[in-house]
Amino acid sequence: MNAQNKNIKQILSELKEDDFKGRVDLHMHSTFSDGKLSPQELIKDAEKKGYRLIAIADHNTVEAYKQTDILQNPIVIPAIEFDCWYKGVLVHILGYGVDIFNSELLKYCAKNKKETKADIVRLFNRRHPKDVIKAIHSAGGAAVLAHPACYWAFSLDHFVKSLKDLGLDGIETYYPYRRHRGIIKFHKAETVKKIGLKYNLILTGGSDSHGEIENIL
Repeated sequence: MNAQNKNIKQILSELKEDDFKGRVDLHMHSTFSDGKLSPQELIKDAEKKGYRLIAIADHNTVEAYKQTDILQNPIVIPAIEFDCWYKGVLVHILGYGVDIFNSELLKYCAKNKKETKADIVRLFNRRHPKDVIKAIHSAGGAAVLAHPACYWAFSLDHFVKSLKDLGLDGIETYYPYRRHRGIIKFHKAETVKKIGLKYNLILTGGSDSHGEIENIL
């Protein structure tokens, strides 16, 4: 599959749950944010393990794609993970299939390394999901809510519905919730899937790996 030759929403919509069992990982981080491996090392690891589609979604930056030739690899989808604040909650919005040179997208990208790596710095961002989703769409991408079970909301259903009203395209349904994400998990993964299906959102998945690629399911 050449990830650059198809509409991104079509690519994501065609993926099934079984694809995320060792063949697809749409959420990982490289040394261009807070990951331990370079983009090239991540791709090598993915190819060795038989993955057919991956996305390096560094925090608030697409520099991994601008400073390397990894987009020439047919298994790679260009991606980014934005920090945003919404209803008093720090949320992460993934952008898939984005034009890495789009001026609207770049306006919301990090201006220095600390904004891609340091948690305390990232907490003080002023991004709003409405603006980020609009920028992702402007760049030809699809906007997906990352690790939704981690967001404190009295009603996750209402929380997600309100984001869809802002233009959200998908929801990260197949996600392992390991380490600190397991500790701050407020909702069940089954609930996430039900909500995604209810609102006809694209269901995606990723390991959120900061080292070698890990199994999602």
